[in-house]
Order: sequence, then C-alpha cells, then structure tokens
Amino acid sequence: MGKTTPVHKPSRPLCLLLRTRNKQGVDTGVRARHGHQVRKFLTLLLCASLILGVPGTREAFADVRKADIVLGTSVDSRGLSLAQCPSIEAQYAIVMDSEGKVYFDRNAYAPIQIASITKIMTALVALENSTSETVVVVSERAASIGESSASLQEGDVLSFDAALKGLMLSSGNDAAVAIAECVGERLSGGTAKGLAAEKVFVERMNAKAAEMGLTDTVFRNPHGLDDGEYEGDQHSCASDVALMARAAMQYESFRTVVGTAVASITVTHADNSQEAFELISTDWLLGQYEGACGIKTGFTDAAGYCFAGAVNRGGDYLYAVALKSTDEESRFADTATLFDWYYAHQVDYALAHSDHTTTREYQGQVENVPLVAEVAHTGWIDKRVKATLADPAQEIAIFDLNGNINQTIQYKELTGDIRTGDVVGSITFKQRNDLLLTVDIVACEDLRAPDFFQGIGIWWDRFFRGFSGQPQVAESVLINQTPLVDDRTRGN
Repeated sequence: MGKTTPVHKPSRPLCLLLRTRNKQGVDTGVRARHGHQVRKFLTLLLCASLILGVPGTREAFADVRKADIVLGTSVDSRGLSLAQCPSIEAQYAIVMDSEGKVYFDRNAYAPIQIASITKIMTALVALENSTSETVVVVSERAASIGESSASLQEGDVLSFDAALKGLMLSSGNDAAVAIAECVGERLSGGTAKGLAAEKVFVERMNAKAAEMGLTDTVFRNPHGLDDGEYEGDQHSCASDVALMARAAMQYESFRTVVGTAVASITVTHADNSQEAFELISTDWLLGQYEGACGIKTGFTDAAGYCFAGAVNRGGDYLYAVALKSTDEESRFADTATLFDWYYAHQVDYALAHSDHTTTREYQGQVENVPLVAEVAHTGWIDKRVKATLADPAQEIAIFDLNGNINQTIQYKELTGDIRTGDVVGSITFKQRNDLLLTVDIVACEDLRAPDFFQGIGIWWDRFFRGFSGQPQVAESVLINQTPLVDDRTRGN
C-alpha cells in the first residue's frame, strides 16, 4: 500500500487572495493568465499556512462517535477504540470503494443540501447526452447567474470539454446553466430553449438519480444554489454523492478534468475574438495528497463546506465524501483523514500459514513450500498426497477492522495417478461472512494408483477391516492455519 502523505491545511483568506471579481463585485472563481505560476504560489501559501496555523483548532471540533458505522456495524457495537476510528468534523461522511463497498459512514443516508457537488450529476448527465463535437453557447441567463463562476460572458462559444472544465474546476454556475441549456435543448429535440431547456435537463438529472438507485436525492437546478430564488427541496446524502462520483469517474474525460490542477480553455466571444485563459481547480488536495485525483467541492450556508474526493494509489479508486464540515480547510482535512484511515487498515494477509514445509519440483527446480494439507487417495488405505497452495506466496489485501479470517477446505476424490502440480482440492477464505476468494491446492509429489495385484490385496484388507470397524481410507488433514489479523492500532 502507498505511504500516506499528510494534507496541507491552509487558512481560507490565503486562497481567497487568488480569486477574481467581476465589475459587479461577484466572486467569479479562480482564473489566471499564468495558472501554473499561480498554482505554485498557492502551494507555497498552503505550506506557509501550516507553519503559521494555530495548533489544536481542528482537534477541538473533530470527533469519533459511537454511532459512526464501520463496515455496517456501529463503533460502539464493534467495541472499537478511538484510535481505530477516523476523527472528523463533517456531520455527514462516507468511505466507499470502486465496487460500492462502504467502509465508514456517518449519517450517510440522511438528507442534506450538497451545494456545488450537484455539478457531478450535471457533468454525468451531460456526458451521457453529448459528444466531443458538442458546442456550448452562453446565454444571458447563464452569464448572469452569479456566485462561483468560470467568467463566461453572454454570447461566448466554447467546446463541451472547455465547458466541462469551467463546471468542474472553477465550479462555474455559468458553465452549469450553459451546459444544461445546451444539452436540455438537445434532449428536447430542439423544442425547448433557455429556461425550458434547463428544466428538461434537470428532469433528466432526477431520472438518472432514480435509474442509479439513489435513495434520497432531488435536484432542482444544475448548479446547487439553494437560497433566494433557488430555495427548495433539492438535497442528497453522502451515500448518493459517493455513488454519483463513482459513476462519473467511469468517463475518462471526467477523470482527466477533475484530476487536473490547472487547465487552459479557449472561448470565442460574441464579436468573434478568441480568448485563452486558465482555470485553477478548487480541489486543494490535488498535488498535495498522495493519489488525489478530484472530484468536487461545494459550499452554501445551508450545505456548509463539502467535498467529494477520490484517490488512486495504483489500484482501484477509493471515494470519500465529507458534508457540512466546519470550514473550507476542514472539508479537505476530513477527506484526507478518511483516506488515511482506510489505507492504515488495509493489510496484506498471507494465505499460507503452516508450521510444516515440504518440497516440490516446480519449473525444473526443487523448492521448499508450506505444507497446507494432506489429501487422502481413495485407491489406497493409508496413503495421502502432500499439498500446498497453487501459489504458496499468495497474499490478499484485507481490511483488518473487519475481523479475523476463517477457511474451509474442499478435497477432490483422488482415484487415479497423481502428478506434482495436479489440483487436489481448494480452500475458501472468508472474513466474517464476506467471501474473500477460493484458491486451489496442488500436489507436491507423485503418487501412482494401485496396480491390479495391489488392488486385490487392498480389497481383501478392506474386507477384513470392515469387521473391526477400521477406516477403509486414510483421513485427509488440513494443516494450514488462519492466524489472528494483526490489528496495529488497538489501544486507547
């Protein structure tokens, strides 16, 4: 597993220095002519804020709750110590892997506003209903939406890819409306335009949520604003957000955009002039946390500070969602804490554990291997075949807090000649009730079946054994063990 890298914890004012404002003074998002230099400057500021920050502030709000859920069971019921659980500020949170397995959740199925995290579904619906050739035209409505912005102007024309960057990197509400109007018109067959097209798009967002089986998600707009004229019953929950993120990350174009710290886009203005500029991601973890690769921030007064993040350390994607954290810094620190906790409890567990070894010839060489079983040959009365795992060195990644490993063995009925390497059975490994895998066990030696004359002798021997109740065939023996999982964090 990859080494965990602590997340930098900047204070909000430092990052706000990099935001620009339009003529009306509305926050327009992060936009820079020299984005790479700005990004480097941001990194220095983040590091400086760590040095100058007041220690202990976060710890005063972060906590572990007895009702927090680890792998479907509460912390209290599992008897876990504080050291074994993630201490976070977020009121709603979840950790989910690429298969949808939930490792941790806090109020993950309770409804809450999710602010600009809404744009994950906006992107997902847009990606499903557009092509790389789709062109987005910015209407007056889109350009004047306000709040976070990609700085688009009425009449601007840009590619779908550029609009997606404006949507996901700078969290542009203008880009959200422009995309919704464009794709909504396409969905309506060209009959709906402007606000009507946006409504068509939002209907498709809700339909998509239903198709995905999202349990408590309602959309009312494509950007996530939830007050004033946008006040309503739009909401989601941490579990649904994780599922949305997982679905969106199936698209390579989405992964590329959200995993980019600084991106350049070109816009054609209404007067046919072109302008190229760079957008800086609102995701502070990019470039600061090992394996970070997106996805989306969010904030409104009702939603609080939110973040849905993903990491990949050379394997599958892992998703963590932190909703209603206390401040801008904490949503990233909470997410990093959840990732750190997951990786700290991922351990490699060797499948072969035996106090005995045997030899086998493999690929022309004799090697010592763990003796995991001796399998009875039914042709003989007292002979067994020594066996090991097909891959004696095989390990499996497990989550140690899920409990100990157990095994069950299935022996094959051996009747004919057995050669080294023949499959003579299988072992199934489980952790609690979760199936981990089933692996073959193979013969470590040759054993010939009885010949004709030996068979006659064995028949007579078994005949007389039947009168005394003696066994007719040797008993197979399982030698492999499943030692307790090493819980490295148990304690206070």
